[in-house]
This record gives sequence, structure tokens and C-alpha cells, in this order.
Amino acid sequence: MFHSIRWRIAFPYVSLILVTMLALGLYISSFVRQTYLNDLESKLANIASIQRVMIAVTLFVTTIAVILAVIIAGRITRPVRSLTQSAWKLASSDQAALPIPPNRDEIGQLAQVFNIMSTHLSGQIEDLKTEHATLDTVLQKMTDGVLIVDELGRVQLVNPAAFKMFSISVPNPIGKPLIEVVRHHQPEEMWQRCRTTGEAQMVDFEVGHRLSLEGIATSLSPAITGSTLLLFQDLTHQRQTEAMRRDFISNVSHELRTPLAALKALTETLQSGALEDPPAAHRFVEQMETEVDSLSLMVNELLELSRIESGRVPLNVEPTPPLNIVNPAVERLQLQAERAGLTLSIECADDLPLVRADSTRVQQVVVNLLHNAVKFTPKGGRVTVSVTKQDRDILFAISDTGIGIAAEDLPRIFERFYKVDRSRATSGTGLGLAIARHLVEAHGGKIWAESKVGKGSTFYFTIPLA
Repeated sequence: MFHSIRWRIAFPYVSLILVTMLALGLYISSFVRQTYLNDLESKLANIASIQRVMIAVTLFVTTIAVILAVIIAGRITRPVRSLTQSAWKLASSDQAALPIPPNRDEIGQLAQVFNIMSTHLSGQIEDLKTEHATLDTVLQKMTDGVLIVDELGRVQLVNPAAFKMFSISVPNPIGKPLIEVVRHHQPEEMWQRCRTTGEAQMVDFEVGHRLSLEGIATSLSPAITGSTLLLFQDLTHQRQTEAMRRDFISNVSHELRTPLAALKALTETLQSGALEDPPAAHRFVEQMETEVDSLSLMVNELLELSRIESGRVPLNVEPTPPLNIVNPAVERLQLQAERAGLTLSIECADDLPLVRADSTRVQQVVVNLLHNAVKFTPKGGRVTVSVTKQDRDILFAISDTGIGIAAEDLPRIFERFYKVDRSRATSGTGLGLAIARHLVEAHGGKIWAESKVGKGSTFYFTIPLA
């Protein structure tokens, strides 16, 4: 108990009073002895009475001194105890209901509580750092663009995806106006509507070169007063897929309509009396057979493409010389090329490394590409099949001197049923290049084309080495 700081504070006051009282008692005793030394016996009673009074006064004064000292010490230590209580509550909410750790005095308790609070705060700071790092990593890795804008339209946060989407050139966009950072009015208008109505807003727009974005604005109040979250999703692939689906349906309808219309016309002609003319009827039946074959080919190629896309066509992959792939394909198209008045040649060294391929399927790719080259090359032109080694692949190239392909059509020629305008009237299902692309990719290779209108085209594809 006497180790408490209040007693340490009160002890000097009490000691001073006791010493004072002791000195006063000694002085009075000395004075009494000197004054009444000659008449000691007659004054003994008075001295005893005086001593009793002095003892009573001393006890009374000492009691008052102790009480005053305790009160003064209490007032001095009360802020310390209050600070200790506050620090203990800040140390941890889980610990707030527990008693303060015992110590010999208030200063010791305060120091101990401060140590505990420091430990808890250090742990909380580390947790906050971890959460901040996690949030920062998520924002860095997100493929969606994220911006946070304050109530004045100034950018407070931008993630890398937003930088890429809007090609932000401002070195430090934080604190800059939104319109200055994104340089598109649609996000600005979306933010304005969200701020005015307090409701989520959505807008679709395009930026750059055919980049389709969907923006969503959401108010962050009351968590972050006045701020708005802008989220941008890249829907380019979905939009392209929807466009491909629409084109696919349109192309299928077109490809089916032509033979079906021809079949219907031939049937009506036969029913209207052509059956009575055997030569004409025979010719019409042959034409009907041709149209039926065209429909059957289209259905078969559609089924094959579906199987290839779904991975249900097993590949018999084995080490194969590249020459064993191109020679059979060229031989199949040689007669057709001669009839079209074209020169068909092969440029392939005998010592090329083996490729890891299903030779039948890769031959199908070469045949499809050669067939297109022969079909779209005028009489007197040249078609060349060349095979070379490129890094860890074998590069196959089918070049022609034909009509070429427009630059805007090149990215879409490997889509199902896609035909450039120049070839719309020609025969074919429009599935050959789509099948070729899937077969090459199934082998782990790549396929692409280069072309100039009026100067010819070159189709390339790679097959990995064995």
C-alpha cells in the first residue's frame, strides 16, 4: 500500500509536519525545564497537563496533515489513473472489460498499459498494412477499370486497367478532373447523373480502336462521403462474339437459301411439265443432285467443325516429315490447278526436321488453303507451297498471285461462313478456313494471312517440331 504513488507524494508532507511538531515539543520542554527547574515538584502536574495537550494537538495536526496529503496526492494522481483507464480501453476492445494489470504504483500501471497498447496497436497496424497490400494487389490485377471520384469530380484513385482502357497520358492523375483524365464525355455524364440522383448509373460506349466498354457509377456514401466509384468492363470480346453470332446466322441463312431456292425452282419446273421432256428432266435432276451434294457438304463440314471445336476429334499425332504432308495435298490439287491454267509448285527441303502432327489433318489444312488459292487466282497465275524451319516450329506458307483480300476483311476470314464481297458469288461453304484454324490450333500452332488487293495472298501456319 505504501508503495503507491499517492503515499509517496503524501509522505514528505506528513514527515515535515511531524518534524515540526517534534521540534516544537522539544523547544517547549526545554523552556519548561528552564523556567520551572527550581520548582519542579510544584509544576509537575502542569507539565504533564501541557504534555497531554501537546500530544493531542500533535495527533490532531498529524491527522489533518495526512488527510490533506492524501487529498493533494489524489488530485495529482487522478489524471494519471484516468489516462491509464483511457489507454487500457484503447489497448484492445476485447481487454476493456478486464481489470487493469496490477502494479506497485500508478506510474507503473500506466507504463505497463502503454506497453500493452503499443503491442496491440503494432498488431493492428500490421493488419492494416496487410489489408492495404491485399487491396492494392487486387486493384493491380483487376481486368476491370476502377476510378474513384470525389464530390468535385476530381480523381482519387486509378488502377492500371483504367490506365490501359483510356490510354491515360497524365503522369499523376490523382486530384485531376475526371474529364481531363479519361477524355470521354460519357463517363463524365454518368458520374454527374449518379451524383445528382444518388442511384447507380450505367452507360455503354466505345473508346480507341473498337474497344467497347460498359461503365457503372455507384455512390460510396456514407462510407466515403461524396465519393463515387466508377467501374469499367471491357465487353469487346462479348460484342465481337455477338456480331459473329449474328453474322453466322446470316451466313447460314444465305448459304442454305441458295441451294434450297435452286431445288425449289428445279422441282417446280419439273412439276410444270419438264418431266415430259426426258433430256431436260435428266439435266434438272443432275442439277438437283449437285445442290443436294452442296447441302450435304455444308452439313458435314458443320458437323466436323463442331466436333473439332469441342475436342471430340482425336488427333493421331506422330513425328512426320513435312514433305510427306505437302506432297499428297499438292498432288490432289495439281489437276485442278492445271485446268485453271495455274502453275503449282513446292519449295521444301528434304532435310527439314520432323513435325509432331496428325499428317491427315494437316494435309486437310493444306488442301483447304490450296483450294482457295487456286479458286481465287486468275489464269496464268502462280501458287507456291513453301516449307521452312522457324525457331521450334515448321512454317508452312501457301502463296498465290490472285485477287487478294482487303485489309478490313483479313481479321475475319477465319470465321465460320465469312466471305469477302469478291467471293460471295463463288461456290463453297465458307467453313474451310475455320476448320483449318481449329486444326492448326489443336496441334499447338498458329495460322494467319497477309494480303494485298490485286497482288495476291499468303497464308501461313506453324506446326511444332517433334
